[in-house]
Amino acid sequence: MKVDGNIGDVSAAAETAADLESIGFDAATAAEVNQDPFLPLVLAADTTSTIELSTSIAVAFARSPMTLAYTAHDLQRFSGGRFTLGLGAQVKAHIARRFSMPWGRPAPQMREFVLAMRAAWACWSEGAPLDFEGEYYSHTLMTPTFVPNPHSFGAPKSMSLMA
Repeated sequence: MKVDGNIGDVSAAAETAADLESIGFDAATAAEVNQDPFLPLVLAADTTSTIELSTSIAVAFARSPMTLAYTAHDLQRFSGGRFTLGLGAQVKAHIARRFSMPWGRPAPQMREFVLAMRAAWACWSEGAPLDFEGEYYSHTLMTPTFVPNPHSFGAPKSMSLMA
């Protein structure tokens, strides 16, 4: 069994993550509730060395697959391979009215979102052509200038999905 702890507010994220690591937690998590979940994880990665880091949820449909692929790739590199991406769909009202993004059919859209991110990661790490076209997302252009610096950790170890 693994035990996770939430790092909470960005202002205390570095210290909280270090405390969680020192007392034996397996992972430090950040949720997208009233703040972006990624900045606290960057701070946590900078002050820890062994604890896993993850988004307990990041709202997928508030972003494009490409922007989230870049963010996850950067966190994976900066954390030394300790990042896990947890995604959530949120509900229609929040996606459409709070984030002003289109709402589709959540399960097929989430599947396509994940496949689109994986296509970007394969392009960057394996040199595969970027040729992803789906019902909700289309990613077909990746010039060398926009390929991020490589790392040896691969894509985030897993992606957990929460509806």
